[in-house]
Amino acid sequence: MSESIRFVDLIQSRIDGFFDARASILVSIADELSPVAAFSRDFLSGGKRFRALFCFWGWQSVRTAGDEPADGSDANAVTAGGALDAVVSVASSLELFHAAALVHDDLIDNSDTRRGAPAAHKRFEALHDREGWEGSGPAFGTGAATLLGDLLLILSDELFDEGLTQLVSAPARRAARAEFNRMRLDVTAGQYLDIFEEIGWAGRPDSDQLARAERVIVYKSAKYSIESPLLIGASLAGATIGQLDALRRFGLPLGIAYQLRDDLLGVFGDADVTGKPSGDDLREGKRTVLIALTRQAIPSGARATLDELLGDPDLTPEQIRTMQLTIRESGAVDIVERMIAQNVDRAIEALESAPLGASAKAQLRDLAVTVTRRSA
Repeated sequence: MSESIRFVDLIQSRIDGFFDARASILVSIADELSPVAAFSRDFLSGGKRFRALFCFWGWQSVRTAGDEPADGSDANAVTAGGALDAVVSVASSLELFHAAALVHDDLIDNSDTRRGAPAAHKRFEALHDREGWEGSGPAFGTGAATLLGDLLLILSDELFDEGLTQLVSAPARRAARAEFNRMRLDVTAGQYLDIFEEIGWAGRPDSDQLARAERVIVYKSAKYSIESPLLIGASLAGATIGQLDALRRFGLPLGIAYQLRDDLLGVFGDADVTGKPSGDDLREGKRTVLIALTRQAIPSGARATLDELLGDPDLTPEQIRTMQLTIRESGAVDIVERMIAQNVDRAIEALESAPLGASAKAQLRDLAVTVTRRSA
């Protein structure tokens, strides 16, 4: 995976250079904007960069299809010039979009931490308290973090456009932009469905809840995390309809497996590894596939208790442990693990006969294992 490591280094360098210029503009407007620049920089540092990597390998899989690279350039993408600069900028823009989504997601979920540190709204709240400003610290934190997320969205779009200007092919520019626009619509719709399920589940038949939870996975995470980055990268390389279809058949089931793993970590993850309190999804009331399967398997009395506790932000550690035990004993964890394995198998099988570069397909297979066996 050395090529992936080198690409991640290029991503960080591109983000740093791009943001340095924008941060200087912010600070030139007013000194009071310095914390906005500083907090933005923190959110753009580090991370697993999965979306950027899927964008890169989507591009590489098309670029290297056949006997020669599709664009006629050198086979080593990370030392080749030209279109690589466009891919770096576009993939970096996906990381900015992801940072914006995390800021807004933490606000929506009332989550206090992110990657083991205070969430953006809690940082602004702490700044308010530290400076002794007038008014409500939480209200300031919420408002400032909302604007921070909006700023990151604006910068993401700007950086995406910068990447597109580096492409010669007008059809490739249009195709990549269309995928980017659809990704943003899908994830926003999925986020809405996610918060709706937390309050609307009681008015729906129990038999529908698993299908509804699966729909949230597809639109909130699976498409946005893996399928769309793949398609955007492939579009930059001028992918054919057949190549895009093959990447969809790989990306969607893998994205589902990715989110199912995330759901398990949201309930059972080690806080020291995930950077989130153990059982955080239980406090937030997430109506996930894991919860839907649990509710199907347990008696009505236990189901009523689970429903009463789920979404209580003041759950005690003992209550969390009790809920975790109920979920485990229901067999839902084993079912989700099987679902993950089945979706990974489907994804890898889709690659076998795909009209894509052999080396890139090997890297995508490796990534499929990495993103679904992670502990954070």
